[in-house]
Order: sequence, then C-alpha cells, then structure tokens
Amino acid sequence: MSMRRTTLASGLAGLALLGTLFAASPASAATSGPKTDGAHGICLRATKVDTRITRELARLNGPVTETGSVARLQQRVANAQKAGHSAVETYLNDRLTARKALIGTLTQRQTDLRAVQTWCAANDNGSSK
Repeated sequence: MSMRRTTLASGLAGLALLGTLFAASPASAATSGPKTDGAHGICLRATKVDTRITRELARLNGPVTETGSVARLQQRVANAQKAGHSAVETYLNDRLTARKALIGTLTQRQTDLRAVQTWCAANDNGSSK
C-alpha cells in the first residue's frame, strides 16, 4: 500500500512541476509582444484582399438576379410585405440594414487599402523587414 502512495505522490509532484512550467511560458510570451507592425505581410496580402473586397462589393451592388445583392434582399422584403408576413419582413429588413452597412464598411476598407498599397509601393521593396 505504501508503494502505491509513493507513486501517487511522485506523480502529483510531477504534475505540479509540469503545471508551473506551462504557467510560466505564456506570461513571458505575453510580455514580449510583436517585434514589428507586420507591414511586410500586409503588403504581400494587399492585392488578394483588394480582389476579395471588389468581388464582394460587386455582389452586394448586383441586380435582383444576383444572390446576396441588396436589390434581391429588397425584393424579398417587398414580397414578404405583400404576402402579409410581418415577422419575416422584420427579419429580412434587419438583414437588409446590415447588408447596406456592409457596403459602407467595405467601401471604406477599399479606400484604406488603396492608401496602404500606395505606401507599400513606395516603402516595401519585397525584403523581410
């Protein structure tokens, strides 16, 4: 019986030691922080992000036949209103409000990204900074 207690005690001591080692490592990582602002990585991804934003804005501003467009959602709201489905109309109206706000957000991001691309062309020569 004492052999079992000794093994259990040494196992618990090992777990306690392991716990203190793991607890110490995140604290030291949290205080170090980032070494740079990540500008080089942003410059590398800027073209792909611009393509995605352009594609999403084209979808949102698309015609009634385009899935995901504001015009299509407006038509669905009108159809729900005409059918007298007030709960569905309210739900779709809230989605429409969010989708219209998304257009403004994406337009602002596209403007900001174009300024970043201009900065990247002037300052980032492809080296890892």
